[in-house]
Parts: sequence; C-alpha cells; structure tokens
Amino acid sequence: LKILSRIDSILQHPRAPPLIFRPSKGPVQNYIKENGQRCGFEHLPLTIEMWADQLTALKDLHRSLRILSLELLPWNTSDPQDKRESIRVEDLQLIVDAILEELENKEKNSQTSSLQTLSAIVSHFQKLFDVNSLNGVYPRMNEVYLKLGEMTNAMRNLHELLELDSSAPPTVVVNTVGKLCDIINKNMTEQVQQLLGTQDIHSIINKLEEHECFFPPFQALIQDLLCLLEISNVDDILPAVQNLK
Repeated sequence: LKILSRIDSILQHPRAPPLIFRPSKGPVQNYIKENGQRCGFEHLPLTIEMWADQLTALKDLHRSLRILSLELLPWNTSDPQDKRESIRVEDLQLIVDAILEELENKEKNSQTSSLQTLSAIVSHFQKLFDVNSLNGVYPRMNEVYLKLGEMTNAMRNLHELLELDSSAPPTVVVNTVGKLCDIINKNMTEQVQQLLGTQDIHSIINKLEEHECFFPPFQALIQDLLCLLEISNVDDILPAVQNLK
C-alpha cells in the first residue's frame, strides 16, 4: 500500500506523463484500495517495458548519430557524453544541431562557389598564364608551381647571401645586387687602370690600340724563331740562340 501511495503521488505530480495512468474500465479490472479509490496501473508494466526498450534504442540512436557526425565532421572528435552511462535527448539534439549547421555551411559555400564562378576563375587563369585550352590548365598549373618553388628558393638563398631579413621585398634584393655589381665594376676599372699604369680612359684606349698593333707581328716573329730553331718552348729560344754563336 505504501508503494501504491508513492506511485499515486508520482502520478498526480504536474510533470508526470499522462501515458502512465489510465483509469480502469469495468468492475473486473478495477483494483479497490483501502480508501475505495480506483487505480489504473494494469498497463504500467507494459509501459515500463516500452520505456526500457526506448532507452536502449536511444543509446543505439546516439551511437549511429556519432558515426554520422564523425563522417560529416571528422575534426569534431570530442564527445563529453561518451563516458556517460545514460543518454539524454539533449545529447542527441546537440549532435543533430551540429550536423545541420555543417550542412547549412556547405550549402552556403556551394552557392557562393557556383559553376559560373569556377568557370570565371579558370578563364582568368587562362588569360594570366596564356593557356589556350582547358587541357593545358593543369600542366600550366604544375609549371607555375615549379617556377614559384624555384623563385622562392632563389630568393631565400639571396636573402641569406646578402644577409638581408627574410621579410625584405624583392625590390630590396634587386637594389642590393645592383649596388654589389656597381662596386665590382668600379673595382675592376681601378684594377685595369693600375695594370696599364694610367688613370685616363683615352690613354687606356691608346694602350690597347698599341697592343693590337705590336702583338701580331711579335707573335709571328716568335713562331718563326720556334720553327727555325726547331724548338717548341719560348723559354728555349734564348739558350738556342746562344748555342749558335
């Protein structure tokens, strides 16, 4: 009787589901308690069994939704309900909401990246890199990728050789290389001036012209001496002439 009283208090609670209490019909099915009131608990075991089956099915549904969530949201591996024995409807609702949100985002992205937009991107690539047909788009992409890699490596090496910061733009690299070339050319000019013993460019030109006039006859004379003396080394000319005395 105490158990029945406790059941009565649960059934009469405002939050109690109406499904678990049904007034009995007919005098045979009525159970008369001590206070003379009827009770409709005859179907309660079947209802509890149905609830138990639903709870088991709830766990299976949660497992299926988790598998679906991992397929659609592979980056979302956290599930705080994995270690919880009981599964609530709220847990399932959270998974469904996450899946729906992802589907909505994919739909928005697919709308923004329409076929017309993709066609415009391909056409723009063809114009930029002078590709006449669609079949040539992929080879040119590979070529551009390789050239970009070579340029990146070259720029990185130049930054290291010139001791520049890695964030320095290409214009700074070009200007630095130009300054080095100017310094090298200036040093070479000074070395040529020192070698020829003059600081005047016109004098350098005259020296070169004199050399062009003098060297060919001198070379011919040396070749004739080598042939006459039957030697092959210039250093042997003087000893061979001395032996002729």
